[in-house]
Amino acid sequence: MNAAVSDRIALVRHSNEEDWSESVAREMAGILQQEIRQHGRARMLLSGGTTPAAVYEMLAEQPLEWARVEVGLADERWLSPQDQDSNAWLVRNSFLNLAEGVHFDPLVRVGRPIAECVHTANLLAEHAQPACMVVLGMGNDGHTASLFPGSKDLERVLQSRQPYAALDASGCPVAKDWHLRITLTPHGLVPIGNRLLLLRGKQKLDVLEAALASNDVLKYPVLAAVNSPGNPLRVHWCA
Repeated sequence: MNAAVSDRIALVRHSNEEDWSESVAREMAGILQQEIRQHGRARMLLSGGTTPAAVYEMLAEQPLEWARVEVGLADERWLSPQDQDSNAWLVRNSFLNLAEGVHFDPLVRVGRPIAECVHTANLLAEHAQPACMVVLGMGNDGHTASLFPGSKDLERVLQSRQPYAALDASGCPVAKDWHLRITLTPHGLVPIGNRLLLLRGKQKLDVLEAALASNDVLKYPVLAAVNSPGNPLRVHWCA
């Protein structure tokens, strides 16, 4: 493992996937433990996708007081939390079911319209204990959370003054069949002290380097996380 730090990112390179998973899980556990010591509880936001699943499984093995931990999501597809294609399902099966006592707040509330779900998410973000950490991924198109380049809603969501917003990703191939989303906004990232971006594969690193060179957040929305004020974005990468 080696690290390169700039004023924008801290890039941590890992020799293999096992080291990557173990190191990220330990770092996450350390952040949560410190938050629990300082405030009695800790809240974090997680992302879905296949990339972080192994990290979440290893995190659940860490000896923490899980009943003092609350979990939310960075984004979600407009699906029931019980749907196997939802981010909630991935987080539940790779982490929540293994870390006994964790409290989970899904973004989608079954039976409620999306506007009401976004409103509830914003109320929680504004009035609950601030998240001490968010775990993000990035697609080969440069999206993070559900901030998709080419979305007709992207500019509006990037400029939103609310922590969460609804976004229609129709016409964005990477969104596949799940066009309607709820996503964390750049405004929602600001108060989160620890932002982790988990990447695997050379192509992802090339995309991140292209994003940093372009500085065009509409083309590479991952820059919303890079440019968020506060500590540099910690990027954990392995081939």
